[in-house]
Amino acid sequence: MIRPKRKFWSSNFLFIGIAGTVLVALIPIFIEPYLNSKKYNEIQKKTRANIIQEDVQPGNMRVWSDPFGRKKDDDE
Repeated sequence: MIRPKRKFWSSNFLFIGIAGTVLVALIPIFIEPYLNSKKYNEIQKKTRANIIQEDVQPGNMRVWSDPFGRKKDDDE
């Protein structure tokens, strides 16, 4: 009589445990800010209140603008 191998059960539980732990750790990092964005928007407004974008832009680069937006005519 051949006994079934039970080693796979323990490795499956180990894998599921590690994957579950990683997923639970990712909840406060990714999902919670996505669901409660107002809280994080308020924090961002407070921390960036005194920062002037032109002063911190590296390499004298211009501040971000929409690359797909319509270009303004110089004639206007």
